[in-house]
Amino acid sequence: MDRLITFISLAVFVGTSFGQKMDRSFDFYSSEKNQYIKIADSSIWELQRMQILKNLESVMGALPHRTKKSSLDIQISDTLIETRYTRYTLTFLAAENERVPAYLYIPMGQDLPKLLPAMVALHPTGMAGKKIVDGEGLANRGYARELAERGYVVIAPDYPSFGDLENFDFTTTRYASGTMAAIFYHMCCVDLLTQRNDVDQNKIGVIGHSLGGHNAMFLGAFDDRLKIIISSCGWTQMEFYDVGPSALERYGGRLGPWAQDRYMPRIRDVYSLDGHELPFNFHEIVALLAPRLFFSNSPLNDSNFAVSGVVKGIEEVKEVYQLYDAEKNLVVRYPEAEHDFPIEIRMEAYQTIDRLFNYTPLKLTME
Repeated sequence: MDRLITFISLAVFVGTSFGQKMDRSFDFYSSEKNQYIKIADSSIWELQRMQILKNLESVMGALPHRTKKSSLDIQISDTLIETRYTRYTLTFLAAENERVPAYLYIPMGQDLPKLLPAMVALHPTGMAGKKIVDGEGLANRGYARELAERGYVVIAPDYPSFGDLENFDFTTTRYASGTMAAIFYHMCCVDLLTQRNDVDQNKIGVIGHSLGGHNAMFLGAFDDRLKIIISSCGWTQMEFYDVGPSALERYGGRLGPWAQDRYMPRIRDVYSLDGHELPFNFHEIVALLAPRLFFSNSPLNDSNFAVSGVVKGIEEVKEVYQLYDAEKNLVVRYPEAEHDFPIEIRMEAYQTIDRLFNYTPLKLTME
């Protein structure tokens, strides 16, 4: 199959969330209406953009009102000093009676600038949670530690029901879904980074693989403080999502895995596991990221997220990026790999962040 190769632009949008919009007409597929709609100009797109966010909330639940807290009440339980960084094990207060466990990595070195770029690192599925992105478990998942070694401030939280949030109670939570709880907690991670006096607030991004890959996209959709979103093996169009017979039986339908309590149970309880009824699809989430830099690692042999659905989704969203004259900020790589974040793609992703933030990283022996 033809592979989409999109190159990085150095003229990217770092200081602002949105670039210069250009009035041009195009058709955009609305999952809510199950048909293409005409986007006549940038003002119509802005209305559609707000509608997509509402549609996400109809499935995920409403994003709770966010008020600026005077303190996140950070409590540190452990400190690990490495050669290039210090890793703090901590919890912070996201809301009343809601503490989020995370690793916080602070680089060390005489040549570091006063203000550092920062990344939120979201872990893939696994009971080890944040430990996975510290390098425990499968290979090619230790991107939190690797970014810290490059000189980035990194925060890596646990997702509800994993790691130190293993006992998260979905029956009593105020959130309609684990997905929305995670979005809220991850936005609080961005709050924590912006409150640090060693972080450049205009140079913050998010990275994740698999579970972390689509949660990076969800976070980017709701939080435009993020200037780059890196998703590895995190998505495909819903109509291309498929599972084996045992999963169909276990979850009750093709979209059943998405409808677990830890993700979006309304897909089951409100939308009856019917993709035609869902008011959003992944191309619309990518559209919400425009014109910011979106980097997708989508391996050709990923059995979780079919690459054909990624190709279709990218085609659907190209004209949104063109609206902002930002086509070069839509970056997709299709490596010959399975459900993995290969080192060569991971290094390219890191170098993409470096260029975007005009940052010279500390060198690694793997490069």
